[in-house]
Amino acid sequence: MKRLELLSPAKNLECGKVAIDNGADAVYIGAPKHGARAAACNSMHDIQELTQYAHQFGAKVYVTLNTIIYDNEIDETIDMMSELNSIGVDAILVQDMALVELSKEIDCPPLHASTQMDIRTPEKVEWLRNLGFKRVVLARELSLAEISAIHKAVPDIELEVFVHGALCVSYSGQCYASQYCFNRSANRGECAQFCRLGFNLVDDENNLLQSNKYLLSLKDMNRLEHLEELIRAGAVSFKIEGRLKDADYVKNVTAAYSQQLDRIIEAHNDLCRASFGKCSYAFTPDLNKTFNRGYTEYFLNGRAEKVADFNTPKSKGEYVGTVKEIRRNSFNVSGVASFSNGDGLCFVNEIGVLEGFRANRVEGNRIFPLKMPSGIYEGVKLYRNNDAEFQRILSSAETKRKLGVKMCLGENNEGFVLTITDEMGRTGTATVECKKEKAKLPQLPNIKIQLQKLGNTIYECTDLQVNLSDDWFIPSSFLADLRRKACGLLQLPQRGEYGYLSSPLGGTEGGCSSPLGGTEGGYSYLSNVSNDVARNFYLKQGAKSVEPAFEIVQPQGEKLIMQCKHCIRWSLGMCRKQGGNASKLFLELPDHRRFRLEFDCKNCQMNVYAE
Repeated sequence: MKRLELLSPAKNLECGKVAIDNGADAVYIGAPKHGARAAACNSMHDIQELTQYAHQFGAKVYVTLNTIIYDNEIDETIDMMSELNSIGVDAILVQDMALVELSKEIDCPPLHASTQMDIRTPEKVEWLRNLGFKRVVLARELSLAEISAIHKAVPDIELEVFVHGALCVSYSGQCYASQYCFNRSANRGECAQFCRLGFNLVDDENNLLQSNKYLLSLKDMNRLEHLEELIRAGAVSFKIEGRLKDADYVKNVTAAYSQQLDRIIEAHNDLCRASFGKCSYAFTPDLNKTFNRGYTEYFLNGRAEKVADFNTPKSKGEYVGTVKEIRRNSFNVSGVASFSNGDGLCFVNEIGVLEGFRANRVEGNRIFPLKMPSGIYEGVKLYRNNDAEFQRILSSAETKRKLGVKMCLGENNEGFVLTITDEMGRTGTATVECKKEKAKLPQLPNIKIQLQKLGNTIYECTDLQVNLSDDWFIPSSFLADLRRKACGLLQLPQRGEYGYLSSPLGGTEGGCSSPLGGTEGGYSYLSNVSNDVARNFYLKQGAKSVEPAFEIVQPQGEKLIMQCKHCIRWSLGMCRKQGGNASKLFLELPDHRRFRLEFDCKNCQMNVYAE
């Protein structure tokens, strides 16, 4: 059986529990420090509570320590890794190679290679496997063919892929724009979202080609309909982005992907989920009704149209119709959508700017805004980025995740014995001393009622066997006591009890040449080396020189600050393959800071340089 994992984000303990309740097989959550989302750190106490909660269902908790580390932070990071091991987390995601070295000196959970390591080739994956990594998180930009090639070349390591959420325009770990412009390092979890800014596009003769457009702002990823293809390509873990998102977002998106995975598994007898339990949903998930900038499958099947939205970096939501008739303080909408008071609506006005407003009152398909938007006109497409009715249902809906259990009631010389076995194979056995007296009325109906009263637990009875030598009278209070004690004795699983999804090999000592080397065996700032431990690691790998990270010493001259699969020239129909010319292009901010675009057509990649 190939075990599949749905991996959901947890901004905090609440979001983590919501993810587990709604079908996640694993969650990833930020450590107290040094996670790639500095605004989503969590206490060890909360991480421990989440771990205990997840392990009830055989689900896992991965903790992010995936920033680069400075020398004065090494000791506290070692302490965190040791403490995370002691509370039983299932893995740590890392970017800094110093943590690979440090993990050898302490008791530490398994390491997963974060996508911040810029993992896009079979050679890189094999190198990481040989260093001892159990899993790699692949670059979002990879196609199905590239994922499949990696799996075929290195079949004995787990492949984790992103399937949903916000997209960084640069390959992860290779973006220095925020550090360069705002002194906020993306590799330190402090990204200022340079890619969501408006730019002018100019050529080398200073002609204005695009004015104040969001040329680097990608739509959000949505691969709900492509999970089966990813499974066939070799992926085993499917990751939802969103460690800054709230609980309702996590609930809706996790439920949608969990139900889709279940449908796929139902049609294939060689697939199963990586955790246990069945979810009962009180709502119907809908990805169009949660935060999104418009959706793209990104480069899953090669270069794709419209991966970016040049008009806005904000959430537009779902298309709900066109504006038909405008009056002084209202308008009606042509379409089939129904509206509610409080809906958030928006449109792109005639000058290409997104305008949003709130529906104060709704009468059928007529909308009375709180304040009539100035740029609205008849025929404009209308979008809803906040569905008030859906949010009400989502917020109030309580999803219940239950483990199936088998119960067996028997007896011994002193009284009665109840054994409960859950679907994970854990067993709890309780006994009660009770004088055996033959009942005046049949006992089986009451036994079933009392033993199956599991409403306040995570269990539901799927099978009940009663093996008694006679129809003994057993007081309801005794049956309830047996049920409570047996449920309480079901043991929580420990880390690794259910193993890895695949069967990765252990690391090897030496003999693994790094694919990251620069010219003549040297390592540039692109390797993100920010401490002496990491520097010595690369020297041991055979590096002749190791430059410090961009955050330590900013390189002289023109600086490569982004590497992107997204290509502005191609998106605008200006690629030479599309008949465009070879003019040099530049991005320009309103303060006139300019960034040169380099088009590496051989590798179909766009690079952004700071002048």
